[in-house]
Amino acid sequence: MDALETRELRYFVAVAEELHFGRAAERLGMAQPPLSRAIQQLERRLGVCLLERDRRGVALTDAGQVLLSEGRATLDAATAAARRTRRAGGADNPGGARNRLVLAVKTAAVHKLLQKLLDAYAAQPDAAEVEVLQCRMSDQEARLRDGSADVALMHVPFNSLAGFDSEELMTEGQLAVLPAGHPLAARNTLSMADISDLPGLPPARWPRHGVYAPGPGPEIHDQTQLAQLVALGRTVAVLPESARAWLWSEHAAIPLTDAPPVSTHIAWPTHSRSPALASLIRTAVQLESSR
Repeated sequence: MDALETRELRYFVAVAEELHFGRAAERLGMAQPPLSRAIQQLERRLGVCLLERDRRGVALTDAGQVLLSEGRATLDAATAAARRTRRAGGADNPGGARNRLVLAVKTAAVHKLLQKLLDAYAAQPDAAEVEVLQCRMSDQEARLRDGSADVALMHVPFNSLAGFDSEELMTEGQLAVLPAGHPLAARNTLSMADISDLPGLPPARWPRHGVYAPGPGPEIHDQTQLAQLVALGRTVAVLPESARAWLWSEHAAIPLTDAPPVSTHIAWPTHSRSPALASLIRTAVQLESSR
């Protein structure tokens, strides 16, 4: 009675998201009557009402809200499992390496650490091929959850480690990145208060789970955009110290005395049993312990 099929979950999630049987059936590429019967059968099997139907339309019950949340997570996990399984067997890369890992990283972040990790791991006798997946701001979580990546370099407090296993690799301070000609560029250090309300330089805004916090500063989509906006005198950014590796001559990087430290972690799904992944994680931990 408690077993659910992915087909049933796909049907229910489509109806729950559309709140319309006709649109859900069209989205699923099927006729409406069998979809309605499938949802009714699911309700009977579970012994609960999932959807309230009346002349005004369709609405989720409390039980339906729970199944929508759980169903989405289950379908995402199934998709991730399929992607990782295909990758492990080389089905997603015909003619390429069968033993392969995808490592998600934020573009240009901790470049030196990443290079050392890749070099050290490549020297292992059982090393798999590592494909580096460059991600947009704070996108590593999503790529790890949906199976696009096997492992990721994550940055706390910007990324959430919830639901993952992880090992901390390094901790660093943060910088204020300003236009090189700005008066504050001559300072040796700055505080967060110094840069919180600069005329004409609103703080850059980053996405968290695809949502930007309100504010006057520009919405940042990638590193190149940020670099150009700072150089043009349109924004100020707070970045980890390792960002110095990609800054331009038009930028000034001033250490912040009171910004919270940023910790870089290597993170992976808790259920992973990949020997290649285990070897990469051991290499990362050994690399950090030798620092």
